[in-house]
Amino acid sequence: MVRLFEGVSVRGLDVPSRLWVSPMCQYSAVEGVVQYWHQVHYGAWAIHKAGLIIAEATAVVPEGRITPTDSGLWNDEQASAWKPIVEFSHVHGVPMAIQLAHAGRKASTRAPFIPGSVVVEPGEGGWTPEAPSAEAYEGLAEPAELSLSRIAEIVVAFAESAKRAVSAGFDAIEIHAAHGYLLHEFLSPLSNHRTDHYGGSLENRMRFTLEVVESVRAVIPESMPLFVRISATDWFEDGWSLEDSIALSVAMEALGVDLIDVSSGGLAKSQPIKLGPGYQMGFAKAISQAVGCRVGTVGLITEAQQAEDALQDGVGDVVLMGRQFLREPSYALRAARELGVDVHWPGQYERAKL
Repeated sequence: MVRLFEGVSVRGLDVPSRLWVSPMCQYSAVEGVVQYWHQVHYGAWAIHKAGLIIAEATAVVPEGRITPTDSGLWNDEQASAWKPIVEFSHVHGVPMAIQLAHAGRKASTRAPFIPGSVVVEPGEGGWTPEAPSAEAYEGLAEPAELSLSRIAEIVVAFAESAKRAVSAGFDAIEIHAAHGYLLHEFLSPLSNHRTDHYGGSLENRMRFTLEVVESVRAVIPESMPLFVRISATDWFEDGWSLEDSIALSVAMEALGVDLIDVSSGGLAKSQPIKLGPGYQMGFAKAISQAVGCRVGTVGLITEAQQAEDALQDGVGDVVLMGRQFLREPSYALRAARELGVDVHWPGQYERAKL
């Protein structure tokens, strides 16, 4: 049996296949509101039968945006703009999740395809980033250290954004705790130098992420799956490690997380990542062996047989692809054909099936 196109259940959600679209920032929103670009962008994956689409990193507060043109979910106008996108995906039988995020010290930068300096200064529409400690990411602005009251506000903001995601019709929520953004910054000893109960020990460094998980789980329907994307390692010996990620994953599962989306890196530019096809699969497999919830694997997975072999080998329960879906929005249909699986095409496209 071909596992890649086998259905999978995650809590109360039945997903038609195990080939999912990773969240990928589009930097094309206006005041956090998604635009026509997003309707066409996500709609292409829906009509071409991705198993599940995770919408891009979406900020829970204005200061949590990577760029001024990030999508947001801190007000109802933003939630309403997502509704037709989600509804269109549902018409084609494809569920959608949304990734809730805070960029931390990597905030207030310019979209990579827009000319100009990397940092967007406060006078030109930017803001002062916020982080666990007043230590800048290489080449970016120095952030302000978060107060205890501000940490509490952000925990609430994640919950409020989750409620708006439910109102917009999303089928699942993903919390972004990877790639050097705020939650990851708290997790890693390389970026968290606090001396209060959010810093120091592993238990303390995990506290903020676990509080966010609890706050979101408490406000979404019991049947709705909750995912968390993590960086399994910082790729530095004295940084966040796979062993830390396993401890975090076990703790999150106990709080009601249904899927761990396993990536890596992003905390520092100088990270010594050993890139290669499927280079993160070993992390996902190790976490799969430590938890009972679902696990997703991601990272330079570009071929259908490669993805199928990973599932057959127990690397995880689902495979997420990013750039491959950007290169080829119809990739899921091609992967099914290559693996000998007959999937339903939209009637409008049937003439191209054979």
